[in-house]
Amino acid sequence: MEKDSKCTRLVVAAIDFGTTFSGYAFSLKNEWGRVFTNQWTGGNLISPKAPTCLLLKKDFSESFFGYEAEDKYTELTSDESHKEYYFFQRFKMILHQDVDVKRHILCYDISGEALEARLVFQHCIKCLKDYLYKQIEMSLLGTQDGDIEYVLTVPAIWGDKAKMFMREAALKAGIKKDDLTLALEPEAASVYCQYLNSVKEDTLSPSLGVVKPGTKYMVIDLGGGTADITVHQKCEDNTLEEVLPASGGPWGGKSVDDRFMNFLKELVGENVWEEFQKVNMDDYLDIMRCFESKKRTIVPEKSGKTRMTIPQTLVKLSTRSHGVKSFKEVIQKNDTHKNNVGYDTGKLVWNNDFFRGFFKKTIDGIVKHIDEIIQESEARDIRIFVMVGGFSECLLVQDAIKKQFGDVSIIVPEEAGLAVLKGAVFFGHVPDAISRRSARYTYGFQTWPEFREGFHPKEKKVEIENLVRCRDVFLKIVTKGEKVMPGYMRSQIFQALHNKENILECGVFVSDKKDPKFIDDPECRLLGRLQIPLNAEKQTVKTLIVETLIFGETELKFKAEHVHSEIQCEVIFDLLKD
Repeated sequence: MEKDSKCTRLVVAAIDFGTTFSGYAFSLKNEWGRVFTNQWTGGNLISPKAPTCLLLKKDFSESFFGYEAEDKYTELTSDESHKEYYFFQRFKMILHQDVDVKRHILCYDISGEALEARLVFQHCIKCLKDYLYKQIEMSLLGTQDGDIEYVLTVPAIWGDKAKMFMREAALKAGIKKDDLTLALEPEAASVYCQYLNSVKEDTLSPSLGVVKPGTKYMVIDLGGGTADITVHQKCEDNTLEEVLPASGGPWGGKSVDDRFMNFLKELVGENVWEEFQKVNMDDYLDIMRCFESKKRTIVPEKSGKTRMTIPQTLVKLSTRSHGVKSFKEVIQKNDTHKNNVGYDTGKLVWNNDFFRGFFKKTIDGIVKHIDEIIQESEARDIRIFVMVGGFSECLLVQDAIKKQFGDVSIIVPEEAGLAVLKGAVFFGHVPDAISRRSARYTYGFQTWPEFREGFHPKEKKVEIENLVRCRDVFLKIVTKGEKVMPGYMRSQIFQALHNKENILECGVFVSDKKDPKFIDDPECRLLGRLQIPLNAEKQTVKTLIVETLIFGETELKFKAEHVHSEIQCEVIFDLLKD
């Protein structure tokens, strides 16, 4: 082992909460490179991850996750008892649009019923934590919860609000605040590739552990929901530096699934599809699992046909609804798809080129975004791509990237679909593996400085406590793209605008621009408000508070203290207020 674990606990356990699949893994402090995962079983499938779906009784007395949730819900749909439960699938993407993330945002289950998303995420994490804890107990007798450091993965392209949402859900699920670290998914994958040769002497897989210091490479993390892409550089001390902030979009495997499901809905009709989904859950799950298998085995440029069994329940519903005798007639009556698909001995039959078309828009989005990153000055000398995440194992994706970027070496590590999960375990043991990160936004405080004639706009001139001030100035503290080390602090001294206030409130704003001037500029948005309770009896406009934001970690942190007494203040930084 090249490096000792820096973890103070006996065990590091990681939870990779994905859009389509989730899993957990752990390793012991004294042998941290040996990572244990679980084998989930569903039907004929055995995999180290389970579908991200939750079956939750409406009185919260029961919860099931993964294949168990799918199978249990299938049993319940045979009578009316399923109405006592919520069944949620593939809901993580509601956090992708960080601007809209609030504490009381809703999730909708398979029948359209709403529940607060924080409860859905909380119960999912709790199920995974419970499974994980039982497996650790079996491996290491006498283990207590306090012996475990938990690492929860989040996409690097998520904003601070989504990260806070996940942290709150994990705390509600029973993970203590001091026992929890968030790991950014492409960073975890990068750490995995960096240490792969160190922890597996017999590996034949290409690894980043052998590249020279100074080498830049792109990490392309393709999961179920998102493509999460960043650029790292290996430093002289073998740590990793983030060269460009993470970027990406909704180009994961789920978007391919969505196009396929939309095709089936168009083929049989929306009403038929919705009835089939509600009444024949077992057959619906079979279609999804079958497509997942086809998705993993489809190859580029091979001529011929793709065949997939279609359940007889869907055939009967379709023929009855369309008033015809055979499923071939259902297809022939469909002007949109009658030339795209056939039906033979209980199977849908596509020309391979048409079937590959389900992937096209997603893959085009990935390739176009990589091309945009390569155009940036800091990325033009990149000659290595590292592809990780379950969707990166798709040969169509690999082929498209090879064709577009022919002079680049592409590394797809063994178990690419587990690179984030296992890398998150590694990250828990060596959290200093990432030495510098690149600020994703420009961060600034809302301030009201003294008004300067000829410099500040007249419409922003206000008079407060006999002082003329300029309202809503953006006081920049970190610039987008600025390199920040973990624990990097930026502080600013503030005072209340009025005497005898019981709270000092300061807005923290972010911008995609490097030099915003005012917080109401079009590109600026409120991240959250720092609130420091004050003693209204003693407080005056001369009371000074130093507020500090701490950058460079996987999450934004904060603190505040009185300038003269240096007493730490209670501080609330709520990003999720509705």
